[in-house]
Amino acid sequence: MARALSASFGIGMTSERTRARMVARLRTKGIRDERVLAALGSVPRHLFVEEALASRAYEDDALPIGFGQTISHPFVVARMVELVLGNKSPGKALEIGTGCGYQAAVLAHVFAEVYSIERIKALLERARRNLIGLRLANLRLAHGDGYAGLEQAAPFHSIVVAAAAPRVPEALLRQLAPGGRMILPLSANDGQRLVLIERSGRGFIESELDPVRFVPMEAGKA
Repeated sequence: MARALSASFGIGMTSERTRARMVARLRTKGIRDERVLAALGSVPRHLFVEEALASRAYEDDALPIGFGQTISHPFVVARMVELVLGNKSPGKALEIGTGCGYQAAVLAHVFAEVYSIERIKALLERARRNLIGLRLANLRLAHGDGYAGLEQAAPFHSIVVAAAAPRVPEALLRQLAPGGRMILPLSANDGQRLVLIERSGRGFIESELDPVRFVPMEAGKA
């Protein structure tokens, strides 16, 4: 019982105080949206990494989660969620690439309704186990191809893609609601950059932003 309690509530490097220090660092790096900062301060990141890496959970670093995938830097998660929110009220969000479930949990603390797709079934099941204790009733996970999105739940006010695609998936553009925003890393010859896409009455407006490094976005299910 003692181990279960320490895993859930955190001691030492996994404590609430450590999360507060992480949030303070995010502020110094330019994250301003209080909704995003509160979400990262609430989600216990150490529950989403291997126990051997728990002491590094609140460093601003990407960590391996198996299957050739990683959990993103806290700053990158905060930056992407802040950008996709803009100054708008959060509505329905779609995440492409559930991974270990951490970013999905952050999104669920911000948005009213969140859907998250993962192509690797074994990784999706791990995410379910990681998330079960958080009891996020507004979060739904699906096994699927991120390039296809989730047509049955569309349209989405916000779409966050957590893997680098060579191009913007057409299905995701169709599933973005009018006035909605999508943030994703795109691969090019000179590396990867975050791209923000906004859907207006006249079409799509694309803005190129920060250089980043993500795992490649693969098609199909595994």
